[in-house]
Amino acid sequence: MLYICLCTYSFATIFTESKQQRDMNSLQKSTEYSWKIFGGFHRALILTINWNIVLHCIYSGMGLDADFEAYAKKHLPKTTWDFFAAGADECCTRDGNLLAYRRIHFRPRILRGMSVIDTRTMLLGTEISFPVGIAPTGFHRLAWPDGEKSTARAAEAMKTCYITSTYSTCTVEEIAAAAPNGFRWFQLYIHRNRALSEGLVRRVEAAGFQGLVLTADLPYPGKRRDDIRNSFQLPPHMTVKNFEGEESCTEYGLPPNSIDPSVNWNDIYWLQSLTRLPIIVKGILTKEDADLAVRHGVQGIIVSNHGGRQLDGGPATIDALIEIVDAVQDRAEVYLDGGIRTGSDVLKALALGAKCVFLGRPALWGLTYKGEEGLREVLQILHDEFRLSMALAGKIFLLFD
Repeated sequence: MLYICLCTYSFATIFTESKQQRDMNSLQKSTEYSWKIFGGFHRALILTINWNIVLHCIYSGMGLDADFEAYAKKHLPKTTWDFFAAGADECCTRDGNLLAYRRIHFRPRILRGMSVIDTRTMLLGTEISFPVGIAPTGFHRLAWPDGEKSTARAAEAMKTCYITSTYSTCTVEEIAAAAPNGFRWFQLYIHRNRALSEGLVRRVEAAGFQGLVLTADLPYPGKRRDDIRNSFQLPPHMTVKNFEGEESCTEYGLPPNSIDPSVNWNDIYWLQSLTRLPIIVKGILTKEDADLAVRHGVQGIIVSNHGGRQLDGGPATIDALIEIVDAVQDRAEVYLDGGIRTGSDVLKALALGAKCVFLGRPALWGLTYKGEEGLREVLQILHDEFRLSMALAGKIFLLFD
């Protein structure tokens, strides 16, 4: 049985597949669905499947940022491209993140007075211009000389949130100085050397970061075959600046075996003892872990599978989102990363209950293209497409309705 859900706030439709052949040819034949509607509010979206579109996407590589991706692949060194692009093992989860959006269709509303469209939303009380932020990814100087400083400036210019990676090639202080009015969170791995992690938390709070994002899905790095084949390391002239002077770096340009695999839910309390910053947990894919996160006092959850770079064979994030939103029940804000390539993808994620989505690889492609300007262009395209999708779907506001 195939179960697929799409909801817009208090409206939901569930489709249950009743008949499907097992061979690929059957994907192009008609399928029969039973459906049940529950809740009771008219909103803009439901979900259907068109197998022709699914097959077309598999073979054509469709996506808004295809031009940026192609540019990055052409101009980056192969080892760098492979590091940014690859997933774990056979890359099934990485690819599944993209394909999952192609299964979702809109049910648009018309004659709703769409002369004014408002894309603003709030993240933990801070307004952003539209619900797309920049996810934490490492080593931005591999893409552009100014690295994370350019990323921070682009996010500030677009009035959105940038989650800075622990493994940045600029220090948190340099990033804050580059965009002093920017809205930033900091992504944290908890290291075996707890003093190192504690020091980072205190530094980011002093530098004016406004949230702490704990990545929880990496007790050990996933098996990224391309990186193993390439023996990936940072170039000699580049360092993980937040670790400079702490200890020697060898593995991925990082302290060897530095991430603490013993991290558990009690470490949320440890972090809360260190900082007044709101804590967001990244890497949740099940309702059980979402409930535990809320019970431990986190203010936000990022539904994430690490861009398909950790456990291969897990769910696409958009598929995991619905049960997590249902479990949280407004006790925390829920965000999502993975697979976002178009403005309509953003609207689909919001329709399922996400407050905001975060971009990983497309941000790196924009940086590779033209630094701050290139990333701003990626964000502007997504903003414009999202606004158009809202208008065509009959959705006027995010903040007020």
